[in-house]
Amino acid sequence: MSIQNTDIILRPYSPDDAAQITKIYAHYVNNTIISFDLEAPNEVYIRKKFAAIEQAGPPLIVAQDGDKIIGYAYASTYRTRPAYRFTCEDAIYLHPDHVGKGLGSQLLAHLISEAKEFGFNQMIAIISMGTGKFSSNTAGSIAIHKKFGFETLGEFPELGFKFDQWHGMTHLQKKL
Repeated sequence: MSIQNTDIILRPYSPDDAAQITKIYAHYVNNTIISFDLEAPNEVYIRKKFAAIEQAGPPLIVAQDGDKIIGYAYASTYRTRPAYRFTCEDAIYLHPDHVGKGLGSQLLAHLISEAKEFGFNQMIAIISMGTGKFSSNTAGSIAIHKKFGFETLGEFPELGFKFDQWHGMTHLQKKL
C-alpha cells in the first residue's frame, strides 16, 4: 500500500532503492553519531540487510519524491530470541535536505501503523545521545518519538565511542 502526500509517496522498499539508501545512511555514519557504525556499509551490504528484513516481513518503507529517495524507515525484530518476536525496533533515516520538514513524522506514523498490522505489540526506539558538538544531532529523533507516545525507559551514558568522544543511548518504548 502506498500513501501519497503532496509529491511525496510512502511505499514499500524495492531493491532498486538500495543505492540511494546507501548514500543517505553513509551521511549519518560519516557525519553524525545517529549511527554508531564507524564505516559506512556499501550497497551490497544494504541490499543483503534489506533483503533479510523483507524476507522476515516487517514494514520496510521508503519516502520518494519524484525519482529521488528522501527517506526510509523499517521495523526489525528487537532481539533474535523467540520470546521477543512481538517486539520491534524502529529505524528512520532522512535525506539531510529533508530533515525538519515533517517527513520523519509521516514515516513514523506509517511505520507504527504497519508494525501493528504486522503483529508487533511493542516498538522500541534506541537513540544515541550525542555529547559536545553532537548534542543536537538526536534531539529531534527523541522529540518525534515522544510526540507519538513513546515513553523514555532509560538513558545509558558512554555506551559508544565515535569521533573521539563517548556517547550515550536513550531507550524509548510504545505499546502498539
